[in-house]
Amino acid sequence: MVRTLIYGNSGSGKSRLALSIANYSGVPHLDLDEIAWESSGQRKHVSESIRELASFISANTEWVIEGCYSSLVKEASASAEELIFLNPGVDVCQENCKSRPWEPHKYDTKESQDKNLEMLLEWVEAYETRTDEFSLQAHQEIFESFPGRKSELRSNLEAQNKAEEVAANRRPSSEP
Repeated sequence: MVRTLIYGNSGSGKSRLALSIANYSGVPHLDLDEIAWESSGQRKHVSESIRELASFISANTEWVIEGCYSSLVKEASASAEELIFLNPGVDVCQENCKSRPWEPHKYDTKESQDKNLEMLLEWVEAYETRTDEFSLQAHQEIFESFPGRKSELRSNLEAQNKAEEVAANRRPSSEP
């Protein structure tokens, strides 16, 4: 069974790894951004996001969930079979952000995404010093308290190797 929870800083490679695992395994994927924000760009109340998360988990016996929201990651971890903490370091996260393709589910245009890049890079840089739910400290606490199978991947290469491991061990559901 695949119930994998992937989390880390912005730009750590969560979406790339989550989509790879979901595609290789033939399971649904949930980006926590989809349930954390209103279409207006306002953050939903955490309780509403938790309800939507619980609905997704109850509707799917297998899944891959990814995001950076500790409040939501903690909720999902109770149902997770595997926890993957992507922690390649701030410099790698910033470089990944700079090379990120357009995310149409988050931004109307590539130009509007690019306008937020400087703010995003500053936010990523503060990962190790912040104390909010998006901080390294909060993410480490989740990792340390998770009782199941877990791994901390510290480079893009380790994340790529994890995706290749999943591909080698599991066929997509569309194959006979």
